[in-house]
Amino acid sequence: MKTNPEIAGRLTEDGHRLDVRVYFEDTDFSGVVYHARYLHFLERGRSDFLRLKGIGHRELMSGDFGAPMAFAVRRMEIEFLRPARIDDVLTVMTRTRQLGGARILLDQQILRGEDLLIEANVKVAVISPEGKPMRMPARVLEVLAPETDL
Repeated sequence: MKTNPEIAGRLTEDGHRLDVRVYFEDTDFSGVVYHARYLHFLERGRSDFLRLKGIGHRELMSGDFGAPMAFAVRRMEIEFLRPARIDDVLTVMTRTRQLGGARILLDQQILRGEDLLIEANVKVAVISPEGKPMRMPARVLEVLAPETDL
């Protein structure tokens, strides 16, 4: 899997950082980011975090890490603290909080400079291609282990 690090953000000491720009398509009539668009930004952060860790969605589904598998968001809590606006450059921060046999808990934030705009807690389930829960392969657990204690 080839990764363009300029597009995929960068790994940090405790997770991942991805910069995204707010475009017209992300906003409502007033130029403020529509609330559902934050889900897109958060998804990009999670996907690029995995990609830079060497875990691509195609490789997961093809069974490169053991049995074919996928990740599915099971639960998400989002706190909207401040709005973003058209042309803002936002930073999506993603880090692993906890790993289990069949789930991952992630903490995500969206910032504009130093201003915290969004906080999200995400529970991701490991599923088979048929959508059934399954245990995470040891290799994936090792790669996703938190870098630092929280």
